[in-house]
Amino acid sequence: MVYAGLRLTQIFYILAGLMFTKILIANRGEIAVRIIRACKKLRIASVAVYSEVDVNSLAVELADEAVSIGPAPAAQSYLDMEKIIAAAKSTGAEAIHPGFGFLSENAAFARRLDEEGITFIGPNTKAIEIMGDKIASKKFAAKAKVNTVPGHMGLIENPDEAVKIAKEVGFPVMIKASAGGGGKGMRIATNEDEAREGFTSARNEARTAFGDERIFIERFITDPRHIEIQVLGDKHGNVIHLNERECSIQRRNQKIIEEAPSPFLDEETRAAMGAQAVALAAAVDYDSAGTVEFIVDKNRNFFFLEMNTRLQVEHPVSEMITGVDLVEQMLRVAAGEKLALKQNDIGINGWALETRIYAEDPYRNFLPSIGRLSRYAPPKQSDAVRLDSGVRAGDEISMFYDPMLAKLITHAHDRKGAIKVMQAALDGFDIAGVQSNIPFLGAVIAQDRFQSGNLTTAYIDEEFAEGFHGVVPDAGAQRILCAAAVYMSAILRSRAMQISDRITPPEPVSHDWVVLLDRSQHPVQIRLHDGGAEIMLEGKWHDLLSDWNPTQHVFEGKLDGTPFALTLDDETEGTLLRYRGVQLRAIVCSPRGAELHALLPEKMSADTSNDILSPMPGRVVLVEIKEGQEVKAGEPVMVVEAMKMENIIRAEHDGLISKIYVEAGNNVAADEVLVSFA
Repeated sequence: MVYAGLRLTQIFYILAGLMFTKILIANRGEIAVRIIRACKKLRIASVAVYSEVDVNSLAVELADEAVSIGPAPAAQSYLDMEKIIAAAKSTGAEAIHPGFGFLSENAAFARRLDEEGITFIGPNTKAIEIMGDKIASKKFAAKAKVNTVPGHMGLIENPDEAVKIAKEVGFPVMIKASAGGGGKGMRIATNEDEAREGFTSARNEARTAFGDERIFIERFITDPRHIEIQVLGDKHGNVIHLNERECSIQRRNQKIIEEAPSPFLDEETRAAMGAQAVALAAAVDYDSAGTVEFIVDKNRNFFFLEMNTRLQVEHPVSEMITGVDLVEQMLRVAAGEKLALKQNDIGINGWALETRIYAEDPYRNFLPSIGRLSRYAPPKQSDAVRLDSGVRAGDEISMFYDPMLAKLITHAHDRKGAIKVMQAALDGFDIAGVQSNIPFLGAVIAQDRFQSGNLTTAYIDEEFAEGFHGVVPDAGAQRILCAAAVYMSAILRSRAMQISDRITPPEPVSHDWVVLLDRSQHPVQIRLHDGGAEIMLEGKWHDLLSDWNPTQHVFEGKLDGTPFALTLDDETEGTLLRYRGVQLRAIVCSPRGAELHALLPEKMSADTSNDILSPMPGRVVLVEIKEGQEVKAGEPVMVVEAMKMENIIRAEHDGLISKIYVEAGNNVAADEVLVSFA
């Protein structure tokens, strides 16, 4: 057995035939919970670290031990390597798993752990340094004869230089932070003004998120698909790949839906991409789980994008189709074990789909949503449905970290089946207290284009060019909404009659009602029976089966034998229903009541045309205007940071600034007035 390059602690574990006895997890949220569960599977004790706002988190509850590491800002807690190391030493943790984000691709952190005799559960520092730096990795990949995207790999000093280089490379270009990841520090520019502004914004965002403001520029490939290869290596020179994941459905360069395998690749392209990914990993002696990302054009030409030297957010879809527990493999490799898997052992079993559930409001341009989770009821897990989450009902969602609440993963024999399971799982996922992107995810999954597999990284921009404003229900959705609404109303009326004890409930008979879906009227009749009802809609009787009761915020049933689910919230009048991107208020009333409703004027919104409101809760980073200044429509007035993303607030029309209510450093609430015009 060869021990060259291994740490003394790793050699000890190999000789003793032991796995770690205790590890520390230098992360939070769902990935911390995911790693803790892998530790429990291997009977390894786990140590969680937490900031002040995470003291009551699920990760802290599940870990065997937990250590406080400081205030909420990541720079003072999860990014403070000395606090992390001190926590490991004080608890006797032999190794640290960094998860993803934070310190996961920080070579200095891995080096410090080596100095302290603590094992880093990740790749060697050489791989982190070369592949964790987008500029260095592209140069290395080109030298290794891996296809790379044309661009300028040198450092760019200022906006003017960025414009010059962008013109040389040729628009459109991608402006990217060298140390970036997760969609942060990335901008697309199609002209000189966008290049200048994008460079400044990307550099600021990179400095805040990664402490590294280096920027480079490369050609932006039109109609691209984002397809990546999962690799796994050990410390004995063995490297394999676990096939591909397609991650083309992105918003602001942030993946939101992933799947494995890709609906686009053929066997020849899959083999070629896998071979290049393995060759690149072998060239840097890669010895952990990692991902080689490619951009693939419409002709299946593929170009190296970057290598993520860490566990990816979307790793569950690879686990679902291969049966390989990647976190377990990372732990075994870090302890010095040889891979027990060969390339021939890796197949493709069925299809897996993942959606990322974020605390954000899709109806307000996906702005972050913070607050307390008053309800959090995910779908039941099974062989076909998996949930990776770090929150539960009652938890507080703060402005300090990424807004992801959970990852919902489904698996089936084929893509069509995985989509069907995902639709049902999203339909029954109940979240209240903060807004979530579930309506948007449901809308995307239901689209014919998505179901056909015709994907590109521009999918969201193309399909939702004017933003997301909900889905207009088709005839099938209207039947489901009307049936659920009138059934709930009938159940409530029946219970009220029984509770009153003043009259005996009559035998079920037909009764005329009208369901108002917002202002659209739908005449119905209903006859209750045990386990459901017969409902007259559009001149036809339909059979509804349901055991819904008034304590439930998820309505599950079968309409004419077809299962469905929707979520609901009571309102002052009526019920707010959500179903596959549809969100509307349903009111059940008599025909006369419907006539009167039609006469009611619509409520007028408050006039805020002379104000600029904060579209999200966050922190003011920069104020770019002064009182008395003339501004033009589209000009930036300030920058508000929320959940690690910078958002430029722009003037919506020409005007004179009469009052500025905030200054840099202030925390602001959603809809708070920032600026008023004269």
